[in-house]
Amino acid sequence: MKSPQGPPYRPQVAGVGGRAMPIPDVPIASVLLVFYVGSAAGNMTILQLNRRKGHKFLLSGLLFGFSMARILTLSLRLGVAYHPTNLSLSIASMIFVNAGILIVYIVDLLFVQRIIRARQPEIGWHPLFRVLFKVVYSLVALALVLVIVFIVISFYTLDTHLKVICRNVRLAAITWLLVVAALPLVLLALTWMLQKSKNAQAFGAGSMVTKSLILATSSSLCTLGAGFKAGVNWQAPRPINNPAWYQSKTSFYVFFFVLEILILYFFLAVRVDRRFHVPDGSSKRRTFDVPIGQQKQNDETSSQHGSNIEKEPETHREHGAPASRITATRR
Repeated sequence: MKSPQGPPYRPQVAGVGGRAMPIPDVPIASVLLVFYVGSAAGNMTILQLNRRKGHKFLLSGLLFGFSMARILTLSLRLGVAYHPTNLSLSIASMIFVNAGILIVYIVDLLFVQRIIRARQPEIGWHPLFRVLFKVVYSLVALALVLVIVFIVISFYTLDTHLKVICRNVRLAAITWLLVVAALPLVLLALTWMLQKSKNAQAFGAGSMVTKSLILATSSSLCTLGAGFKAGVNWQAPRPINNPAWYQSKTSFYVFFFVLEILILYFFLAVRVDRRFHVPDGSSKRRTFDVPIGQQKQNDETSSQHGSNIEKEPETHREHGAPASRITATRR
């Protein structure tokens, strides 16, 4: 453990959630941890069952990874509660608290990208549109790196000017992440404002309206959480012994964890692995239509494993779908 005179230094300003303590943090964190374990188990089960049926949906793996990251986050929180003088443990806990939710942001962006490609394929499959999403993903990664680096720096310096720089950089990164959280809502609204393309396609199970409502719900919850985090950080720093109401433990656990758990179990309940599934190789072909030969092979694989994924009743093209291709959507 570091000497009190040397780095890392204990923060002198209040943070959301305050200092972790055995009561009430341990009981609350333990209950939330159980929910994340259930989410991890559910997503991994779906991933493995789908893999055996030849139904590829890697986003279940991402959601499993997110659940595992949150299990680690809460485990670190429990460790901090029993070892409050271990500042290295506190730093690790703070980093994971800020990093985990980004995976859900990425999942929402992938969902809205698929909806746009289905409704307006001329836009969704355009190279510039793909570049736009790659830029967004790159900036998300950059924001994550900046948050981590400047969290660590803030613990290892007493220089006031450097601390101001750390705060400003973190504010910029957190504000950008708020934009990313809200971006699927903006793009979803725009794609429904535009007239549906004559070459519109379908993918996955269920109607496009249902998919859009699922995405709107998830993105709204993400935006609520990101907005709270940005709003809290933009407030003037307060002394560690005089926190504001929005820095309470209730606010911390609700806006940082409960909202995430709602999203994870909502995704499990509505079976996003069926509704947002797209055929393999669609990115290379730039279409959700599947060659007849590949579709027959997929159907045979599904029947061999007793798949209960049914064909989507919607047609992929409204006008003159090529005879050499058919729609492959599954429940």
